[in-house]
Amino acid sequence: MPSRKERVAIVSVVASGSLAAAKFIVGVAIGSLALISDALHSLIDLGATLVTLYAVRVGDRPPDEEHHYGHGKVESVAALAEAAMLFLLAGGVAVEAVSRLQSGGTLVAFSVIPFVVLGIEMAVNGWRARALMKVARETKSQALEADALHFASDLFGSIPVIIGLILSAYGYAWGDPVAAIAVAALISVLGFRMARRTVATLVDTAPEGAASKVTAIVSKIPGVVGVDQVRARAVGQTTFADLTVAVSRTLPLDRVGALKDTILAALRSAIPGIEATVTIDPVPLDNETVLDRIMVIARNRGLAVHHVTAHSIRDKLAVSLDLEVDGKLSLIEAHDIADRLEKAIEAEIGENVEVETHIEPLQQLDILGREAPPERVRAVEMALAEIAARTGVVRDVHDVRVREADDGEIVNFHCRVDPSLTVETVHEKVDDVERALRRQSPSIKRVIGHTEPMRQ
Repeated sequence: MPSRKERVAIVSVVASGSLAAAKFIVGVAIGSLALISDALHSLIDLGATLVTLYAVRVGDRPPDEEHHYGHGKVESVAALAEAAMLFLLAGGVAVEAVSRLQSGGTLVAFSVIPFVVLGIEMAVNGWRARALMKVARETKSQALEADALHFASDLFGSIPVIIGLILSAYGYAWGDPVAAIAVAALISVLGFRMARRTVATLVDTAPEGAASKVTAIVSKIPGVVGVDQVRARAVGQTTFADLTVAVSRTLPLDRVGALKDTILAALRSAIPGIEATVTIDPVPLDNETVLDRIMVIARNRGLAVHHVTAHSIRDKLAVSLDLEVDGKLSLIEAHDIADRLEKAIEAEIGENVEVETHIEPLQQLDILGREAPPERVRAVEMALAEIAARTGVVRDVHDVRVREADDGEIVNFHCRVDPSLTVETVHEKVDDVERALRRQSPSIKRVIGHTEPMRQ
């Protein structure tokens, strides 16, 4: 089934052919150059509309292997061809009109028929120009817009033709060629406007206001630090935009991916038909802490670090951290990794920094484990309750789980503490419980305590 653009183009083909034939026959019959010129204009409209019909069919095709940005520029090429036709017609009419003026002009035989034909044509062209322009603006079709301008030129071009016929009827032989020159001038102006707009599209001139609109939309999205290098171009109904968005380099990769999706969704919602390519540029921020900067350095090197501490000592910054490496590496290999990390931190923070690295084996993942027997779980639960009671802070030990692995037991437990205590105090007390349990039961490799506020 033909699309909306195709339907209006088909109607234009039928109308252009009928009106061109009627005006040409009447123009030849009465000897009016202005009317013949107007008929030829309508004939070019017919050819242009056929080109438009082809262009909108091809231009609506989706992207393929040879046309990654779609086929929308076919419409621009068609509009440029229509502009060229208008210039050729205007030139030919102007030359003939000047020639007739130089020879003194020729009186046109008076008849009511050309006025009737022109009246019908003006009504039809006015309706067609309005209908085509409406669809052209809704679908952003340059070919349909060019077609609408053709019919608008026909509408206004009929006015000097009528004036020329009236002047000729009153005996002014120059009236008809002067009217033809007026038609040629109008055709030239419309052709220039069309060509200027079409060439701007073909050379990828940015759509007016597109870059500033994209920048305004993206800048309001939380997490975006800045918007740089916004480039936009129009291809048919689609606006293609490339932009670089600056974000904090401390953002995790999954957050960066989610932010990119948010940007694309916001642009598609505000600018229908946009196809955007977003490049994320991680940048350092002025409010980054020493911990932020060290974690970025480690993450960029694929290293796992924790327990990062930083202290200002006179004119130096003392940094210490735990670095996890593969436990099967030799010490010299592990030390080389730590040394490169320390130098990277010094290069980032400055010369007045002292970095100490504690190397430890990376926690192995996917180790085969099994639930401990119920009696072992009860024994660990009783030991935890006794140790917690001695702290005077940790209470209500519950949800105790004991898992056995080849290299030892792992204990997880929940407990409750006074909600008014600081995190630092709570962490210290729970650490005391964990250390005491490992001392009491050497088979336990690791203890993880989860604290909850005590119920009021």
